[in-house]
Amino acid sequence: MSGSSGVTAMKKVVQQLRLEAGLNRVKVSQAAADQEQFCPQNAQHDLLLTGVSSSTNPFRPQKVCSFL
Repeated sequence: MSGSSGVTAMKKVVQQLRLEAGLNRVKVSQAAADQEQFCPQNAQHDLLLTGVSSSTNPFRPQKVCSFL
């Protein structure tokens, strides 16, 4: 690194470290407890668990019209 570019890079690193040091952190045990509570409460809205009704599914196969 040359003089001024090295100083600029180090200032960016220090700024990023200060930003990260100022973040509020949550204990893993608390985050896990919150997630255990959140999942069952919102399971009825999860389309991977409940599926999509055929009437509202935009990706359902289109019906083929045929004339006799």
